[in-house]
Amino acid sequence: MSCSSSSASEDEDEGIDSYRKGGYHAVRVGDSFAGGRYIAQRKLGWGQFSTVWLAYDTQSSGYVALKIQKSAPQFAQAALHEIEILSAIAEGDPSNSKYVIRLIDQFKHTGPNGQHLCMVLEFLGDSLLRLIKYNRYKGLELNKVREICKYILTGLDYLHRELGLIHTDLKPENILLCSTINPSKDPIKSGTAPILERPEGNINGGAGISLIEKKLKQRARRAVARISERRASMGGIGTVPKPDRCLDGIDLRCKVVDFGNACWADKQFADEIQTRQYRAPEVILRSGYSFSTDMWSFACTAFELATGEMLFTPKDGQGFGEDEDHLALMMELLGKMPKKIATGGARSKDYFDRYGDLKRIRRLKYCALDRVLVDKYKFSKSDAQEFAQFLVPLFDFEPEKRPTAEQCLQHPWLNSENLIQNEVQGEHSIEKVNVGMRNLQIKVGK
Repeated sequence: MSCSSSSASEDEDEGIDSYRKGGYHAVRVGDSFAGGRYIAQRKLGWGQFSTVWLAYDTQSSGYVALKIQKSAPQFAQAALHEIEILSAIAEGDPSNSKYVIRLIDQFKHTGPNGQHLCMVLEFLGDSLLRLIKYNRYKGLELNKVREICKYILTGLDYLHRELGLIHTDLKPENILLCSTINPSKDPIKSGTAPILERPEGNINGGAGISLIEKKLKQRARRAVARISERRASMGGIGTVPKPDRCLDGIDLRCKVVDFGNACWADKQFADEIQTRQYRAPEVILRSGYSFSTDMWSFACTAFELATGEMLFTPKDGQGFGEDEDHLALMMELLGKMPKKIATGGARSKDYFDRYGDLKRIRRLKYCALDRVLVDKYKFSKSDAQEFAQFLVPLFDFEPEKRPTAEQCLQHPWLNSENLIQNEVQGEHSIEKVNVGMRNLQIKVGK
């Protein structure tokens, strides 16, 4: 569950059914927690296990994200696991410089629905998914993609190499900018005074009429948006193309978040990990996973930042399921999977025959990544080749051959911006030397 100013779940609400024994804790604006230290300001988002609130920390006079877990035992157990991991992350990074979210505090809160474990995390901005949407799914400039990739890789290198942690669910939704896209959503930049006591009659966030009204308004907005999109796609009268967004003023520093499904490399507890579109082949085939599985998800995320679209969007088909379609899409992009990989997993026989060919999808349309970037996304040939050279090794079907986060940070594509700057600086230096030489010649001529 993200601790941001906006969540991927914001288009819908969690509903009132889960506000019961064992479920969510109903929070109202102005409610206080931990003996009055934290005061709820507004809801940031929700997840299957928890709701997250912007809270004012009266001790530090700053803002934090307050994550309140459902109270049932299984949710409490999940929270304890996440707290263990977040505590290790915080202890290993006292300077808070590794671009991973920071746990500030934890406590228990008793309410009508039971006892809830609460985590206090640093308040961050919008997710990279929100940034992609804000940019109208057009793809970011490559220099901005490089910058974001460096932050993500710094976080992954810390998790993998220093802590021995696998995130297992890396995706744009689980990477948050350090500040909000819209300054008015930032509680500090907006200059809004903190709410220090509960406003009269407010039931925001709890079960009540306001929740139902909010839901109805959201449905109406979505219906209007769908009608507008349909008109635009039909070339309706009065539709004007939206101008490109300018991202230049946005701080692109970001942090890896959401460690609810993370695990230690030597203490794994789930076979099925990762969100579908970012899932690595070894996870589908159940042939074991490690840090390199995160690197596959990272490569999918980098592609999505650069193009505005997900790389793999598998679907059920006639006679085959999502998993087999996913494997087919991978091979169409990356070439035939080596036989030892295709047949080496616990679920390999569900999808592959003994020759390493897919059982139900026979005709594959191969197209290399650089060609996809040029033909579909209109990259220049040089940009496509350089970006593909960075990504393709991360999509190696043999997990142990994928570069580590540490190795990726040294890759020429990530540092090409610096090389260009150095070349420009070098040209200026040569020009200065030439000017100096000309002046020297003039003086000698006199």
